[in-house]
Amino acid sequence: MFADRILSGMRPTGQLHLGHYHGVLKNWIRLQHEYPCLFFVADWHALTTHYDTPEVIEGSVWDMLVDWLAAGVDPSQATVFVQSKVPEHAELHLLLSMITPLGWLERVPTYKDQQQKLTEKDLSTYGFLGYPLLQSADILIYRATHVPVGEDQVPHIEFTREIARRFNHIYGKEHGFEEKAQAAVKKLGSKKAKLYAELRSRFQEQGDVDALEAAKSLLEEQQNLSVGDTERLYGYLEGTGKMILSEPQAMLTAASRMPGLDGHKMSKSYGNTISLREDPKVVEKKIRTMPTDPARVRRTDPGDPEKCPVWQFHLVYSDEATCEWVQKGCRSAGIGCLECKQPVIDAVLKEQEPMRERAQPYLDDPALLRNILADGCEKARKLAQETMREVREAMGLDYS
Repeated sequence: MFADRILSGMRPTGQLHLGHYHGVLKNWIRLQHEYPCLFFVADWHALTTHYDTPEVIEGSVWDMLVDWLAAGVDPSQATVFVQSKVPEHAELHLLLSMITPLGWLERVPTYKDQQQKLTEKDLSTYGFLGYPLLQSADILIYRATHVPVGEDQVPHIEFTREIARRFNHIYGKEHGFEEKAQAAVKKLGSKKAKLYAELRSRFQEQGDVDALEAAKSLLEEQQNLSVGDTERLYGYLEGTGKMILSEPQAMLTAASRMPGLDGHKMSKSYGNTISLREDPKVVEKKIRTMPTDPARVRRTDPGDPEKCPVWQFHLVYSDEATCEWVQKGCRSAGIGCLECKQPVIDAVLKEQEPMRERAQPYLDDPALLRNILADGCEKARKLAQETMREVREAMGLDYS
C-alpha cells in the first residue's frame, strides 16, 4: 500500500565510536542505496533522560552529524534531519496520546528496564513514560514501512503497529467511505474493477489470503489513482476504513560484534571506546595498551586468544590467514602481544582514514553542514505535513 521507506534515528550523544559504526552506520550506508531513507537526530528523545542538562545536547548534535557524514551517510541519497526542526512530530505525538491507553505505555519492556538502570536520574516524568509514543510518531509521520532495529527494540515497533491500527480503526471511518470506495473501484476500469470485487469477496467471505495478496498487487500496479483513493481501496479490501497511517515492519539488524578495549561491549559509560575520528596516535596507544590474556606474563608464556580482548578485534578486522597466524602464534608463544596487536592497529587506522578525510570539509566550513541540515529538514517537513493534513482531516480538525 505505502511505498517502501526506511526511517531510523539516533540520540545525540556526542562523537560516535566504532561500536556505532559497526552496529548502525554501516547498515545505514548500505540501506541508503537500496531504499528511500530518512535518518534523524532524536534530540527530543535525548531530553527524556537529560532534561536537566540540555546544554550538552546541541554540541552533541553537530558532532554526531559530522560523524554520520564521515562514516559515509550521503545526503544526496538519504534525508538527514533533526527531530525538533520538524514540529509535526510533536503534534502527531500529542494527537496519538489522546487515543493511547496508559497500560500500553507501562508495559513497554524498556520502560522499567531503563528506570532500573538509570537510578541516578528522576525518570518519573510523562516525557519518559511517553517516549515510546513519541518514537511511534517519529515513524508514523513519514509512513515508514521498515525500521532497522535490534531484537531489543522489536516491542517498540509492535507498539507502533498497534497505535497505527487503533488510529485507523477509530478515524479511518470517514463520512461516506463506502460510496467513495465504490467510486474509486470504478476508476480501475471495468475489467480490473470486476477482478478487484471478486478478490475482495473471496478474502472477506472465505478468508482467502492469496486473494488478498492478489488484490494488493493489482492496486500496486495502478498509476491513475490518487493517494486517497488507493488508501480507501486497501481499507475497503480488508473490511476496514481508510488506511491513514501505515503499520511499519521491524527490519532486524545483526548485533554489533564490536567489542570495547577491555573486551566488554564498547560504550562511553565503560570508558573503553575508540571514536570514529580519533587521532591516529591516540588510537595506536589505546590498542597497544589493551589488556591481553593474563596467562601471558612473559613473552615466552603461551596464551589463549579466546581469553584476550585483542582477539575480538581480530574477529572484526582480520582475514582468515591473519586469524590463523594469531591462533598459532599466541598458543605457541611464537608471537608477542605487541606483534599480535599491530594488524589490528593497521586495520582500524585504515578504516578511519577516509572518515577523517570526509569530515574535514565540514570542520573547516560548518556552513556546509548547516546547509545539508536545512535541506534535509525541509524535505522531511514536507512529508510530515502531508501526513498531518490527512490526520487532521480524519480527526475533524481541518477547519479551513
